[in-house]
Amino acid sequence: MNVLIIALAVWNIIVMLLFGIDKLKAKKGKWRVSENTLVLCAFCAGSLGALFGMILFSHKTQNMKFKLLMPIAFVLHIAIIGWFFLHP
Repeated sequence: MNVLIIALAVWNIIVMLLFGIDKLKAKKGKWRVSENTLVLCAFCAGSLGALFGMILFSHKTQNMKFKLLMPIAFVLHIAIIGWFFLHP
């Protein structure tokens, strides 16, 4: 169980940093991380990191796709975690 928690924490930090890298690249007019990649990373257990990345780097906060999908991903992950703990 501890390994799973550590893996999820590391993955969420990576996703958060991915949002930061994309923001930095956007400011410099360089290569960007695709929106689909950011959404996929968030839905693959990285929703908390995505939300923190959006807030911390003020990135994609005005994009309606991200305003809707990131909270949905987060609620979905909370539901999955809740189910996992209630049905061992």
